[in-house]
Amino acid sequence: MTGGSDAGDRPVLSRAAHDRAHLLRSLPDPAGGRPVRVLTVDAQRTVPVQEGPSGPVLIWDERPEFPVGAVFLGEADGVPYAAVRGERSLTVNGRAVDVWAGLRDVGADLGDLDAGLLAEAVGILEWHERHRFSPLTGAPTTVERAGWVQRDPTTGAQFFPRTDPAVIMLVHDGGDRVVLARQAAWPPRRFSILAGFVEPGESAEAAVAREVEEEVGLRVTDVRYVASQPWPFPQSLMLGFVARVDGDQEIRADGTEIEEARWFTREELRTPDGLLAVPSSISIARHILDRWLKDELPPTPR
Repeated sequence: MTGGSDAGDRPVLSRAAHDRAHLLRSLPDPAGGRPVRVLTVDAQRTVPVQEGPSGPVLIWDERPEFPVGAVFLGEADGVPYAAVRGERSLTVNGRAVDVWAGLRDVGADLGDLDAGLLAEAVGILEWHERHRFSPLTGAPTTVERAGWVQRDPTTGAQFFPRTDPAVIMLVHDGGDRVVLARQAAWPPRRFSILAGFVEPGESAEAAVAREVEEEVGLRVTDVRYVASQPWPFPQSLMLGFVARVDGDQEIRADGTEIEEARWFTREELRTPDGLLAVPSSISIARHILDRWLKDELPPTPR
């Protein structure tokens, strides 16, 4: 099992090579009169991509000024970047589009700059699509701060981009085995590590223990943080952990969310026999599994 760790010790979608330049969002023109590179994201969350010498690259539209209705993403090497909702086209700024692809399709193969900007663009535009009306009065909101604030025009209340914290955890036995599970909606033989959302008033560590017991009936201990990754499908932040099963226990899949769960050894996961489908390289689940296979995760106390 290879891939998913090309970015070193960072999950694929945690890569970023740009400055979000958040202080510029309050300016009437966050680009400061400079030309802007603008990424078009269509209604299917796909973007224009061209195959470059070293892999896929995003096609940015070169605009002379900051477009009305765009969201400011930040800057890199003095160049401002922005994103807009738009329609597909065959060319962008005179460059032929090879394919319109989504973050899941090309995120793992993009360079650090494009990958970080695309994850940000998809996430912030999804927020705008889902929060066009005030939750207080139902009035259509107005957009401020270069796309990073919505305001209720009747009450003046401000609303900021929402991120839902979720935990994703590799559960192991302290030795050579890890628990993988399969949801009923997944294709046959596809397994991954466990995950779930953090509830109000709950710590991430407590959520790990609760979700594991709910989904597969196991009590865990030694919960340890590994890494985090944005997951803008539509608005999650995945907090990655490892946890050890407390003693000798039997796996009991809940039968609702989890259809099947069992122990897997390192040897099973390393064998390219085609009988097991593991998470794609874009996911933090794959990142954590790869690090476990290499024995690079936080050690269990002795």
